Amino acid sequence: MKRTTTAAVLLAALATLTACSSSDDSSDSKPAADAPAYRITEQDDSGNQRTVRVEVKTADHLAEVFEDVAGKLTEEAAWFVEINCQTGGTAKADNRLGNGRKAVGTIGAAGTGLADGETEFEALPDPKCPA
Repeated sequence: MKRTTTAAVLLAALATLTACSSSDDSSDSKPAADAPAYRITEQDDSGNQRTVRVEVKTADHLAEVFEDVAGKLTEEAAWFVEINCQTGGTAKADNRLGNGRKAVGTIGAAGTGLADGETEFEALPDPKCPA
C-alpha cells in the first residue's frame, strides 16, 4: 500500500514539473504585441537555407514584424527574412526595408553563423515605403 501512495505522489510531482516546463516553452512563441499587419508573400518549405519574404504597408515597427515572423519559424534550417514595402519601385531592391536571420537547430546555426535559436535583424538606413 505504501508503494502505491509513494508512486502516486512521485507521479503527481513529475506531472507538475512537466507542466511548468511546457508553459515556459509556449511563452517564447507568443507573437509580438506591437507587430503591425504584414503579409508573407513567399516562404521556402524545404532545404537547409530558407527564405521568407514579407510585405508591409509602412516602415514602422520593422523589428516587431521580424520578431513575429521569426517566432513562427520552427523547422530546422537557416532562415533568412526579407521585409519589403507592399508598394514601391519595380525592382525588389527598391522595396527592401530590412533583413533578418534565424538559426533553428545545428543546420540553422551552421548556415547563419548564429547560435541555435538566435535571431538577428537589421533595418536598412532610413527605411521608407513610397506613398
